[in-house]
Amino acid sequence: MALSSFDIDAPRWDQSTFMGRLKHFFNITDCRTAVLPDSRLDEAKALVESCRAGSVPPGTTEEQLHYAKKLYDSAFHPDTGDRMNIIGRMSFQVPGGMAITGCMLQFYRTVPAVVFWQWVNQSFNALVNYTNRNAASPITPKQIGVAYITATSTALATAVGLNLYTKKAPPLVARWVPFAAVASANCVNIPMMRQQEILNGIAVTDENGNKLGHSKKAAVKGITQVVISRITMAAPGMIILPIIMQRLEKYKVSSFASLFSTNKPVMAGCCKMHLYRYNIAGISPQK
Repeated sequence: MALSSFDIDAPRWDQSTFMGRLKHFFNITDCRTAVLPDSRLDEAKALVESCRAGSVPPGTTEEQLHYAKKLYDSAFHPDTGDRMNIIGRMSFQVPGGMAITGCMLQFYRTVPAVVFWQWVNQSFNALVNYTNRNAASPITPKQIGVAYITATSTALATAVGLNLYTKKAPPLVARWVPFAAVASANCVNIPMMRQQEILNGIAVTDENGNKLGHSKKAAVKGITQVVISRITMAAPGMIILPIIMQRLEKYKVSSFASLFSTNKPVMAGCCKMHLYRYNIAGISPQK
């Protein structure tokens, strides 16, 4: 196949299958791309744009085009084409989410620790949601501030309230408090951060990319899917991990238990790496 006719925007893997979606999202969430310099990312963008214009540089291989598209998808906004901040990129979600999840699970016993790590988590989530927003539905700084304050307040109220309520509850129940806080905050943070899409609708196109109009129903459905998937995404590390740790501590599996009981980020990372990408179910992070 002549590279001049290479469709760089066509999916590399069949997106109608689970494995195709799995390979696609593992590809664009490769955390190694997060540490590449901006100059390398800009080179990839230039190559992608050249290919779209039908002018592929001589000597370029198909594999180089695929890699350039991988870097482009991992670092540039799909609507605007602007380079995204590193924290908000999908390629940063595994290491970033792993570290914060581990800390929330480790430091849950005292109110100051709960407040601090829930604040860190909601700040992280707000930045991710803003970075991956639908650029066709602009949001004002005031709306961003209200969404951030509301989500953070919800998370803190839930976490602190449940933390005090479960003082006399079994240890396992107390360990699930961070998940309850994260779930409740997601129900507020995402709709608030993307409220313009709900109010004005999102663009709907046909199979050829022709714009048909705007749909509020599609926006509500898409945002609802993202909320559900974000909560589901957090569940493996924040629900299953405490159960595993309690069992390990109960049976005193010394070497294995000591590794993960003192390094919950390690275990959280294992869960994140295998189960993080909710997108394999067919849900787009931007839409």
